[in-house]
Amino acid sequence: MKVVRIIFNVLRFDRANWKAVSLCILAAIVFWLFNAFNKNYSANIKFPIKFEFDGEKYIPADHLPQNVNVNVNGIGWEIFWNHIGWKTPQIILPLEQPADIKKIVASTLVPVVASQIGNLKVNFIVTDTLRIKIDRKISKRFKLYADVSNIEFNDGFGRVSPVVILPDSVLLEGPESHVRNIKDSIVLSVSANNVNENFRYEADILFEGSEFVKRDPSIAQVMFDVGTVQVISKKMRVGAEKNLLTSLPDSLTVKFQVPSKRVEEFESHFKEIQLKVIQIKTDGSKTLTSKILNLPSYAELVDIDSVRKVGKPNL
Repeated sequence: MKVVRIIFNVLRFDRANWKAVSLCILAAIVFWLFNAFNKNYSANIKFPIKFEFDGEKYIPADHLPQNVNVNVNGIGWEIFWNHIGWKTPQIILPLEQPADIKKIVASTLVPVVASQIGNLKVNFIVTDTLRIKIDRKISKRFKLYADVSNIEFNDGFGRVSPVVILPDSVLLEGPESHVRNIKDSIVLSVSANNVNENFRYEADILFEGSEFVKRDPSIAQVMFDVGTVQVISKKMRVGAEKNLLTSLPDSLTVKFQVPSKRVEEFESHFKEIQLKVIQIKTDGSKTLTSKILNLPSYAELVDIDSVRKVGKPNL
């Protein structure tokens, strides 16, 4: 017990003693930090970068690098503040002909970086290569179409009017490689389930690379009327080039979807509708396909017999 009491007395300090000890520890830490941070160190630091070019003529066609990793030498304080991002300068990389540059090799960055990082000294660039894709900026207007094949209607219902798109075109402004890659029109993807009333849908105008392209507008309205419909099955005579007729059947079964209130109109118009079989070439091979001509805008082709199922052509 006497030993325990002695140890307790040694460790027992009043409040004034604890304050003195704390101040001594704090002073020692501050002294150590100042002494340590005044020495030279080497470290890897990520500097944010900005590519400077004529934004009126050029535009990024892909995500540009956000930073460059550099091994630097300098006083501990400079290293510390740059490492935590407090005083880290942004590296400006000027590009006179950005469309002609695909990559920037690390060795060429040393003088540019060294001139913009203050008292720090560049040892070497850690980032091997900066890959960039900047194109000339162009603008072009494209027609809009809607793919409504993924819309599912309730039984007995269907589309009874032409598809209307507002606006019917879009003005694109962006990188030449993306804009030129688009065909003459853009197809809007539309989908819905259990549709039994007039349809209205806001479709995003999207395509490959659209995130880099300014779209005016970026959304289009797709609309059409919905009502009761009937499916009409018809046997139609086959029309084709003479060299194909001998290998084809005389007729094919075709199914049409027609608004209920226009069935009589469709029947009176039916004699003007034609079924043509044509031969197309795909990747060096020849294929037969069927086409319906003069189909009224209110009617829709539902199904048609396969040419291959009913007759094997001699190609």
